[in-house]
Amino acid sequence: MASQDWLEKDFYKILGVAKDVTDAELKKVYRKLARKYHPDSNPGDAKAEAKFKEISEAYSVLSDAEQRKEYDAFRAMGGGARFTAPGGAGQANAGFEDVFANLFGGRGFGGFGGPMPGSDLTASASIAFIEAVNGTTIRLNYEGMAPINAKIPAGVMDGQKIKLRGKGQPSPNGGPNGDLIITVNVKPHPVFSREGNNLRLTVPVTFAEAVLGATITVPTLGGDPVKLKVSPNTPNGRVLRVKGKGVQSSKGVGDLMATIEVLVPSHISDKAAKALKEFDEQLPNEDPRADLLNRAGLL
Repeated sequence: MASQDWLEKDFYKILGVAKDVTDAELKKVYRKLARKYHPDSNPGDAKAEAKFKEISEAYSVLSDAEQRKEYDAFRAMGGGARFTAPGGAGQANAGFEDVFANLFGGRGFGGFGGPMPGSDLTASASIAFIEAVNGTTIRLNYEGMAPINAKIPAGVMDGQKIKLRGKGQPSPNGGPNGDLIITVNVKPHPVFSREGNNLRLTVPVTFAEAVLGATITVPTLGGDPVKLKVSPNTPNGRVLRVKGKGVQSSKGVGDLMATIEVLVPSHISDKAAKALKEFDEQLPNEDPRADLLNRAGLL
């Protein structure tokens, strides 16, 4: 970022915050504005895209304690400061570099002992559930910059931030580039959900399969289905585990957790109803709600 930009742009005004805004409030305001003006929320809207870049630039400076201190000091000088020339020879207009040299002990525009890094860039990317599990590469385009290929690692979580070092804005004075920070949004899957490195799904079984037991076929994410044994007298809601069929990440490999859902038919024939009644009469004469009523203090 050039020094002239810091005079011309009031980052506090751009974000609509006071100069004594706290870090927490600054982040809250930025997130609200970023959601409002993000290109994904305003496809084809050049003004919204320009506003998004403007607020991102303002936030990248004000959210960094060192850069914010430099920015405040530089704005306070106003670019029109006058210093007494050496030897008392009247007044001399000080340039931007001279202002910073006086402010920071002769260490130049870089501020506190070196060149300033470039500003960070922020972006968000929506990827499919299976891409989040397996990893993928996305392509980002920023105006005035070459396209950036960003590798999303396997096992990334919804809302996780990925930092690509050196992929942000270039330094204005020979310092390192800023970073690119990508917020990953993972689209939901129609069958699977995620809990840490475990994958979850609900598997329907018939009443007969739950009572008598069965071997059923269960899908896996992006792989071949597996056979799962349902033991006799399996209750509704029981969770069966398939080892090693979850998400693989830097923290290890998860499992596939299958929750059994016993289906109740919406309609049965008279013959089936008669058989079911005879079956019920063969069961022990126990009240299935006795324990519930007892715990409620009603028995």
